[in-house]
Amino acid sequence: MPMEQSPVISLRKACIMQGDHRVLSDVDLEVGPGEFVYVIGATGSGKSSLLKTLYADLPLESGAGQVVGHDLRNLPEREIPYLRRKLGVVFQDFQLLMDRSVRDNLNFVLHATGQMNEGENSDRIDAVLRRVGMPTKGHKMPHQLSGGEQQRVSIARALLNDPPLILADEPTGNLDPHMSEELMHLLEEIRASGRSILMATHDYALLLKFPHATYRCGNGTLTSTVQKTL
Repeated sequence: MPMEQSPVISLRKACIMQGDHRVLSDVDLEVGPGEFVYVIGATGSGKSSLLKTLYADLPLESGAGQVVGHDLRNLPEREIPYLRRKLGVVFQDFQLLMDRSVRDNLNFVLHATGQMNEGENSDRIDAVLRRVGMPTKGHKMPHQLSGGEQQRVSIARALLNDPPLILADEPTGNLDPHMSEELMHLLEEIRASGRSILMATHDYALLLKFPHATYRCGNGTLTSTVQKTL
């Protein structure tokens, strides 16, 4: 009988804080290997704070939490880079370095995570650009790309370290409906390759076209919801 795989995210009775302000209380959330999970809710409801807690930008001060094998309650600052190497994070505003090319953006991330072998880095960059359908765009500057293409580069960046978990914070927020659907197809392909995805969004139309398990942030809590009630 095969061994049951550990969840990539496990929160139990977690309290999500933003400074001195409690954003979410008693959060229970579990995401298994290869799962796609949405977190929905209005702006300011706690979605981004939840994701920031998962990648240790905000501390978990009460409750229990584990992400890709790291204990969020007992995470020394020196271990945070090791946690983040196992994560890919995709932001709404792309967060690309506008003064350097696509390849240089990706190489910057590899250098920042201590990977200095230029030959290996070049091969890895080629692989992730192919993965997101942009094998010939490495020489382009970000301003020469459409919004959808820039977000594909940010997804390529998230894939550089071959992470088991992708955290996506409103990744379609700056895209038109057509580009949003293209991006979702790409995320679905990434999930099908075995990675887990936790995506914060307020685009309910996407949930209907690409249904997955969904949690709602609101009134200081995170609750499981049902697609057909949206």
